[in-house]
Amino acid sequence: MSQLWKPSRERIVDSRLTNFAHTAESRFDVELPDYDSIHRWSTSQPDQFWSLAWSHLGLIGNQGDEIITRSAKLQETVFFPNATINIAENFLKRNDETTAIIWIDEAGNKTELTWADLNDQVSTLQQALLGLGVQSGDCIAAWLPNRPETISIMIATASIGAVFTSTSPDFGVRGLLDRFAQVKPKVLFATDGYFYGGEGFSCLEKLTDVEPSLPSLVKTIIVPYQSGDRTPIAKSRMLWEDFLNPHQPKPVEYPPYSFNHPWYVLYSSGTTGKPKCIVHRSGGVLIKHLVEHGLQCDVRPGDKVFYYTTAGWMMWNWLASALASEATLVLYDGSPFHPSPTALFDLVDETSVSLFGISAKYIDACAKAEIAPRETHDLSSVRTICSTGSTLVAESFDYVYREIKEDVHLQSMSGGTDLCGCLVAGDPTGPVYRGEIQKPALGVKIEILSESGEQLGNKRQGELACSNAFPSMPLSFLDDESGERYHSAYFARYEGKWHQGDFAEWTPAGGIIIHGRSDTTLNPGGVRIGTAEIYAVVDSLPEIIESVVISQRWEGDNRVVLFVVLSEGYVLDNRLKSTIKSSLREQASPRHVPEIIEAVSDLPRTRSGKISELAVKAVIEGDPVRNTEALANPEALDYFRGIEGLL
Repeated sequence: MSQLWKPSRERIVDSRLTNFAHTAESRFDVELPDYDSIHRWSTSQPDQFWSLAWSHLGLIGNQGDEIITRSAKLQETVFFPNATINIAENFLKRNDETTAIIWIDEAGNKTELTWADLNDQVSTLQQALLGLGVQSGDCIAAWLPNRPETISIMIATASIGAVFTSTSPDFGVRGLLDRFAQVKPKVLFATDGYFYGGEGFSCLEKLTDVEPSLPSLVKTIIVPYQSGDRTPIAKSRMLWEDFLNPHQPKPVEYPPYSFNHPWYVLYSSGTTGKPKCIVHRSGGVLIKHLVEHGLQCDVRPGDKVFYYTTAGWMMWNWLASALASEATLVLYDGSPFHPSPTALFDLVDETSVSLFGISAKYIDACAKAEIAPRETHDLSSVRTICSTGSTLVAESFDYVYREIKEDVHLQSMSGGTDLCGCLVAGDPTGPVYRGEIQKPALGVKIEILSESGEQLGNKRQGELACSNAFPSMPLSFLDDESGERYHSAYFARYEGKWHQGDFAEWTPAGGIIIHGRSDTTLNPGGVRIGTAEIYAVVDSLPEIIESVVISQRWEGDNRVVLFVVLSEGYVLDNRLKSTIKSSLREQASPRHVPEIIEAVSDLPRTRSGKISELAVKAVIEGDPVRNTEALANPEALDYFRGIEGLL
């Protein structure tokens, strides 16, 4: 257990978490000297914790006379059942000339919106949507880049009680329709195109194929990006400017809606079938985000919060909610490595980012490219680096503190689209240990369980679960009136407990290590092995760019098969295979050594950048890959077909 960072006493005392704890101690006559005690209180006294979170973190609304309505079934527990809020009112607490949103794209184009600008844009959007007959409960869809307009559309949609859903513009027609056709949007906001890696991609032709398959549409609004073309367009469409121009800004209206009114529809990755439509409740997600931003990440009013994401990943929703903490959003659209490998670090210095959010894969790619930002950039504004998307391996922790910044809170966190938030996260008042997620998130009682449901202690790998209700549990799955599919997804494995589907273990420091998805764990000889343990070793080798490992059914058992993408100038010869195997044997165990190692040119990944182990496994075992539209590069699957000796 190697400690890499510890906050100064001054930083601990000054943190929002410490301030929150002092308020709780005074109000509820409890002693909360450290994170562990705060966490125990947050799960043992959830009424106190969540009611204080509401008031202390500035949630605007009527809290009602009840905090929690409990049920024998965890998924039927309801938080703030009589409360009312309006999401837009919570996002637009300010209306002044300070900056609310900074947007930059890979070409260096830049736009800034003040809080007054944002209020005005939401106001005209609210009026325009009402003018189209949009009502509470209708669905508004966005097929847009990560731009300020996308944020404004989401806020305006929520302001009238409509339900927002979004995907990124790189989705193809089939992938888009697999999602939007299920939610039946009344209005579609679409871009004319987008840019990535120095190339422009038009979306108008795809849009022509999309619209006829969405008969629920009343209007399509084109949000220009590639050009300001005023060419007349189809009757079913309007340009953004023409949609808003008839309306003059006025104070935004904030009708009250139930705390548990639907806010978003998010989608499962869809790599094993048509994506599930997850309906998220407005107040539940908002209060969870306020806790994560304010107490776990120490986000303060005026901070600059950045996360590298598209509008098709739940981290976009997480990022947007920082407005409710009165922070400034920093949005980026394009490749994180264009026009140079340090593009995002350039952005940090240019905009004075406080919270720098990226994926574990991005950190690994920077390490592979031998980028050393601490030598080339200032980065003095950065207090927190957040990482999610996949497991942040120990070597990536080393890289961050060695090559990016020494005095920074590195917060590895994990949760998912399922809860639109975190189950395990950071502690701004505690040390960071190499390779560990610091703590269970506040308000969630984490357990690591054996297959039979036994609670496991330190250094024993098992299933990550949560044994208490929390506000951002989904409202429902779309078209699942009985709740059977919802129950089956999260509560069937361990009755009365949320099953996340991650393979994890406790550490002696009370931290958590995620070893990968439990549905992709390896099982040679009946012993379960997390895939992250293999990636930590293999991906650190200079000869390897990245890898994917699967467990293949073989002769009545399972065998471990490893695929590697090689660095330039290397070949997968017997010497390299021997190096890989000996490294795994020495750094992990003999059981981690793959039976077969093959080189491929690319690995299939979802549109949020996660490598799809399940898609590779399906190809190798001769099963259909049910939804290749969920993949950003489905052509990569071709590299795995017909490899001699695998079928």
